Amino acid sequence: MSGVIIGVDPHKVSATIEVLGDGEQVLRTGRFGTDRAGYRAMLAAGRAWPERTWAVEGCQGIGRHVAQRLVADGETVVDVPAKLSARARVFSTGQGRKTAPLTRTPSRWSRPARRPCGQSRARMS
Repeated sequence: MSGVIIGVDPHKVSATIEVLGDGEQVLRTGRFGTDRAGYRAMLAAGRAWPERTWAVEGCQGIGRHVAQRLVADGETVVDVPAKLSARARVFSTGQGRKTAPLTRTPSRWSRPARRPCGQSRARMS
């Protein structure tokens, strides 16, 4: 396996992840709190794979807190713009709502459109 993509759908009090392997096979899912214990559990779940990239929805918005922590811990983080993920959901069966596992995680929404969340962008003062 060449590595996994860990899609992160952040919210105010939780973050949902979906780990995708080769061929977009779902290897693991989970929901974690945004407190220290929840973040540590999420990070440990992701670190089960030595080669990984975290795809966080809205690194400059709602996902900023998760992206900052991941970058500070030396993880590779890419941004999935929230606008793009919402646009992708419109074409799913949920008419724009997050109703199915396939539409809940950023890694499935925009594989070609991800962009790196650099340390300087994720670590805002």
